[in-house]
Amino acid sequence: MINLFPTSNLTHKVLTVSELNSSTKLFLEQNIPLLWIKGEISNLKCYQSGHWYFSLKDSSAQIRCVLFSHRNQYIDWQPKDGMQVEVLALVTLYEPRGDFQLNVETMRRAGLGELFAAFEQLKAKLEKAGLFDPVKKKPLPAFPNQIGIVTSPDTAALRDVLTTLRRRMPFLAVIIYPALVQGKAAANTIADAIAVANRRAECDVLILCRGGGSIEDLWAFNEEMVASAIAASDIPVISGVGHETDFTIADFVADIRAPTPTAAAELASRDHQELSQHLNAFHQRMYRITLHRIENAMQRADMLSHRLIHPGDRIKQQSIHLQHLQDRFSTTWAHQMERKQWKLLEFNQRLMAASPNITDMERQQKELIARFRAAYTRHFETLAIKLHHVHTQLSHLNPQSVLERGYSITYAANSIIVRDSKQVHYGDRIQVKFAHGTCEADITKTGDS
Repeated sequence: MINLFPTSNLTHKVLTVSELNSSTKLFLEQNIPLLWIKGEISNLKCYQSGHWYFSLKDSSAQIRCVLFSHRNQYIDWQPKDGMQVEVLALVTLYEPRGDFQLNVETMRRAGLGELFAAFEQLKAKLEKAGLFDPVKKKPLPAFPNQIGIVTSPDTAALRDVLTTLRRRMPFLAVIIYPALVQGKAAANTIADAIAVANRRAECDVLILCRGGGSIEDLWAFNEEMVASAIAASDIPVISGVGHETDFTIADFVADIRAPTPTAAAELASRDHQELSQHLNAFHQRMYRITLHRIENAMQRADMLSHRLIHPGDRIKQQSIHLQHLQDRFSTTWAHQMERKQWKLLEFNQRLMAASPNITDMERQQKELIARFRAAYTRHFETLAIKLHHVHTQLSHLNPQSVLERGYSITYAANSIIVRDSKQVHYGDRIQVKFAHGTCEADITKTGDS
């Protein structure tokens, strides 16, 4: 065990409350690793920030806990007061109040730890094997002729699915592939039913159907053999297992996951009333479009009949029009050529007038260079005189120059410059700085000048 405060220091150092809490928090976090702790949830409070605050207790003790929002968003179930849970947490101290508490990393329902671990292990294995790859997902048929349902014939979920299919598509054929949906033998029967449906190839889409329940009740849909059977299926598979908050391995492998069995039936079928409305709308639209095209064609035929003339007259009109275009072209060409000739003459005259006098320009350039050099020389001579003047003034103001003339600077023991004999007293030690070096002296006598 590490000693927070050595005994030798206790008699000399008085800690503040903040220092004590900070040291205790550091000690707890550095010496106690992440732990799994089991207990009952009490006083659970979910704040608007998304953080969860609660107490974890057993028959004789309790401890405060906090589960921050960026961690609890990965928990797919809602904890409640009275639940037995296991939390992975860091033991720490909330400094402002000095409360001993647990910072929870994750939480699972007590007694289901092994099942959750097996679920996560198989999920990671199948994901690595590519069974969850979206590229492998098969599209659902828009208008299936026959739907297969893998489930137990006596479940309420099957009745819900059949009711939904009857309401949406009354004439759609349904084949039930019986299978156990709970118990040790359920996984084998589900995988066999999927394989039978693929061998018989008599339906366009398969629905895995099972109502809600605990993780143990739904465990058959978390078995690897069921996942392999779904992945090997040539028929698109819809997973309608449990409630919206329930997730199984079958949900991830299936081509599409439905939140409930009823929703799976809605995904697999089209609403016949909605289809009828669409068909009626398409029929009306096609009728209007066809009628509109016929009317346009009739009007166009009338217009063309009025425009129809004898070919000889047509050729004569075109010949006259062609001659007219030729005359216009000749006139326009001659006019354009004349305008261009005048512009060319004007440009030549302007060019001759704007030709530069190279000799004058060279003479002006030489004059400007000479003037620039003279101004440049005068400017730097002025700067040199100013610099010398400033340097002379700076030398007079330099403290080192004053010391070179025989003066010195006296400092008291607290490094304050002594300007008055009243600042020092008999026995005080002073330091005297000269132009070169320093010395220390003791005051033996003081007095006014």
